[in-house]
Amino acid sequence: MYILLAMLGMATATQAQESAADSVLQHAGGRRLSVGGYGEINFSRNFYSDHVSRYSQPEEHRNDPSHGRFDIPHAVIYLGYDFGQGWTFGTEIEFEHGGNGLAYEKEDEEGGEWEQEVEKGGEVELEQFWLQKSFSKALNLRVGHIVVPVGLNNAHHEPLNYFTVYRPEGENTIMPSTWHQTGLSLWGRSGDFRYEAQFLAGLNADNFTNVNWIKNGPKSPLEFDVANKYGAALRLDNYSVPGLRIGLSGYYGHSIGNSYPNNAAGVDAEYKGQVVVGAFDFTYKGHNWIVRGQADYGYLGDAAQLKYVYNRLNSKSPYKHSAYVSKNAYAVGIEAGYDVFAHVRSLRDRQKQLYVFGRYEAYNPYASQTKGTAYNYTAVKRMAFGVNYYPIRQVAVKAEYSKRLLKSIYNDEPSVNVSVAYEGFFK
Repeated sequence: MYILLAMLGMATATQAQESAADSVLQHAGGRRLSVGGYGEINFSRNFYSDHVSRYSQPEEHRNDPSHGRFDIPHAVIYLGYDFGQGWTFGTEIEFEHGGNGLAYEKEDEEGGEWEQEVEKGGEVELEQFWLQKSFSKALNLRVGHIVVPVGLNNAHHEPLNYFTVYRPEGENTIMPSTWHQTGLSLWGRSGDFRYEAQFLAGLNADNFTNVNWIKNGPKSPLEFDVANKYGAALRLDNYSVPGLRIGLSGYYGHSIGNSYPNNAAGVDAEYKGQVVVGAFDFTYKGHNWIVRGQADYGYLGDAAQLKYVYNRLNSKSPYKHSAYVSKNAYAVGIEAGYDVFAHVRSLRDRQKQLYVFGRYEAYNPYASQTKGTAYNYTAVKRMAFGVNYYPIRQVAVKAEYSKRLLKSIYNDEPSVNVSVAYEGFFK
């Protein structure tokens, strides 16, 4: 009986990994109409300063008081429909931080200035909206607004696919998360492989920053996404070993000049701003363990020129970034959790789980010094440990202690985080 349960557990893990990288319909078990979603309710207590000058004057904020937050990072609604004859439709609507479209933010990059942020769609985002034609299991064509599955976090971004309360911090810092753009995708499965190739609008270099690298590249303050330049994404996953998924993914595209208006002269026309990202990730589930890991490395061509592109110099544009952007960025991380309830038969038979986990990661969105300029506080090592309790398969209660370890001239940043998260289908 125990061996059978372990085998079922490994099969469930593989299915979960596949469905997270595919579509909203894959979760629904083949129904004509599918309705579902996921979400998180979080509480954090941060035992470090939230002052705007905590990095520029760390010695003055060493003993600042702690601060707490309640947050709903993501509340997502899935809708999918199977029209028949291989035609399907899927959409994912996400409400971030309980948003209402407008928010005030204190901009650390601009001396603590208060700004009113108005983003495309506000804090409500359409993360997926596509039509798909399935010719066979090996060949599917999807057109519309799609998830770009570069890195572990983007391909498997639902809250039951990571142990920490918030999404893994490294990838969530240097890359868009969840990365979604309008384009075309060809994907399929053959044997133990799943593969996907995407054609997309290019990222907008006007949005790149020193502390988040290309994270905001897909965002647009306009009613449309500019597509003067283009990009391509690839992903390959292998499931040959039971319980193990190994993935390789990457992105290439041009970013300078992918903005409005299309400036025909100057830096915008002379430089390309090539964005190259390569990522390796894996997930293993077996013998009561879940282990996940990833390594991402990125390159940005013409990084020193971004400071001088037209929209970043124009004070009336929505792009007001005075800092340089790094040529390179990286994020590496690994987490492992063990189900201690697997040794208690009464709990195991009721499918209850309690994973005790640890995570370590290192990342830097400003890994190279452009024009000799350094932002040393961007180099972060982070450790976390805690528990994930699953009273039922679709719900997790998470608790963790984490600590950002910065360079010695700065103050480390410990915190305690608690979350209740769910993912499931209602119809």
